[in-house]
Amino acid sequence: MITVSIDSKRFGASPVLGALAFSIAAGETVALVGPSGVGKTTLLRIIAGIDSDFEGQIVRPQTMAIVFQEPTLLPWRSVLANLTLIHKGLTHSEAVHMLDDVGLSGKEQLFPGQLSLGQQRRLSLARAFAGRPELLIMDEPFVSLDRETAETMLTLTENLIARHRPATLFVTHSSDEANRLANRTLVMKPLPTGAVLTPSDA
Repeated sequence: MITVSIDSKRFGASPVLGALAFSIAAGETVALVGPSGVGKTTLLRIIAGIDSDFEGQIVRPQTMAIVFQEPTLLPWRSVLANLTLIHKGLTHSEAVHMLDDVGLSGKEQLFPGQLSLGQQRRLSLARAFAGRPELLIMDEPFVSLDRETAETMLTLTENLIARHRPATLFVTHSSDEANRLANRTLVMKPLPTGAVLTPSDA
């Protein structure tokens, strides 16, 4: 169980997040939606432990993975090394199998720059799931993809989540993505005192 209880988050004197609280059960997928600039990415960074400058408490598991909007791969390392360097306990055969799962079979020795954007996103997914995370955080993972590639990524993500069943929180601006992947949706609403979750969805 992931438990989020935030009293407030500020950037200087400016309030960003107000009081908000929710939990995510193991195997549950929660979509986070709201207008641009409302603080969705800030909330993800707090939950991930990247930003600790806030008032409140987060209870999270030890093993988690983050899929950012951009692939954030190591461009000077091969596709295979992008998995094995991050996950030291991953064997060669396990890494190859993970690449097979995301449709990157035979591309082990290529470098990220030799992959299409869709393939780079697949590699990011492989890297996230290779660590068998209990918590998966995704920040608009399908943004800027064409419709066909986005559909492929949605299906792939759907299958990986169903197989590994992490607690998943993902930000999206697409109601179709939220309806397809999420068990429930949380809506962030801006207020002068900082963004909150709307009562009907919290």
